[in-house]
Amino acid sequence: MDNLQQNLTELETLVDEAMDKLSIAETKAKIDAIEADMASPDFWNDSGTAQDIAKKKAKLEHKALPWVRLRVELNDIREMTNMDDAELEKELSKQLKKASGTFESLKDQLKLSGPYDDADVIMSIHAGAGGTDAQDWAEMLLRMYVRWAEKHDVSVTMIDESSGDEAGIKSVTLELSGNFLYGKLKGEHGTHRLVRLSPFNSDNLRQTSFAKADIMPKIDEPKDIEIDEKNLRIDVYRSGGKGGQSVNTTDSAVRITHLPTGIVVAIQNERSQLQNRETAMTILRSRLVQLRIEQHAEKLEDIKGPNKSAEWGNQIRSYVLHPYKQVKDLRTRHESSDPDVVLSGELDEFIDAYLEYLIGRSET
Repeated sequence: MDNLQQNLTELETLVDEAMDKLSIAETKAKIDAIEADMASPDFWNDSGTAQDIAKKKAKLEHKALPWVRLRVELNDIREMTNMDDAELEKELSKQLKKASGTFESLKDQLKLSGPYDDADVIMSIHAGAGGTDAQDWAEMLLRMYVRWAEKHDVSVTMIDESSGDEAGIKSVTLELSGNFLYGKLKGEHGTHRLVRLSPFNSDNLRQTSFAKADIMPKIDEPKDIEIDEKNLRIDVYRSGGKGGQSVNTTDSAVRITHLPTGIVVAIQNERSQLQNRETAMTILRSRLVQLRIEQHAEKLEDIKGPNKSAEWGNQIRSYVLHPYKQVKDLRTRHESSDPDVVLSGELDEFIDAYLEYLIGRSET
């Protein structure tokens, strides 16, 4: 049993270190607290809130319970290693090998151990330099991310969309819900560059276009980032319907300006002013958190406004459709010679390359 016990000890150490880094004990405590609340007889009186809490519990369980079960398996193996039985040792060796395989499949979560990596995502895509081509390119990016979401059982909710003048979109804001979404998609944050033969000019000339993807962790609980009300200017106005007609009889649209940073969030897609305000505040909190991450600021008051002048100058990835075919990430140097596949939502290689890139940076 000596060799078995040594291998078991090594695996226990690796599992305990991973669970500590991923804050599994704290996550399990949150699950227990939610289960206690759900046991209350009036928990389902507010079905909307109850469903939100149940979804939150499911996400926490997806993160923590596989690790908890693995640790229980190792404890069970440990209890039986004191028995001097050759047949039992063979069986325990099989169980330990299985547990080791489980650890190998779970340890990818260590790449997603940032403070917001298990959060849902607020994604905004904005057309940049390039006129109609850029607006078409923004819509192509939108389609790419929606297709990636479909392949990974991620739900997508449209929050706001502004159509292009001739084609494509000027901007769009989405909410993506799933497991470890911010951790997986944070590397998509930045400016994306497209080079192709333009379908929007008669000479079919080569055109370079830019679009920016803002990837923000969804922060829907005010306690996660406290915003002083005196730093906000809140305007309400009447939502405009399609065709230029006003479809609402009340001023339900909401525009919130964060005065210290100049960030503006305007929402008009909900019928209720209260709903629009809540959505706008969620997006504002998410943008402020993303800015704090970018600027390595410890406090909210240390955040500066977004750098407008560099908005379209620092592309993270180039997509070339002509005169050759290539997608290249300028940070990780990962590339693909098949942009059509990438634009159809096959992004996992680029996502994995960025996570490995972050690990490499943290080790230097």
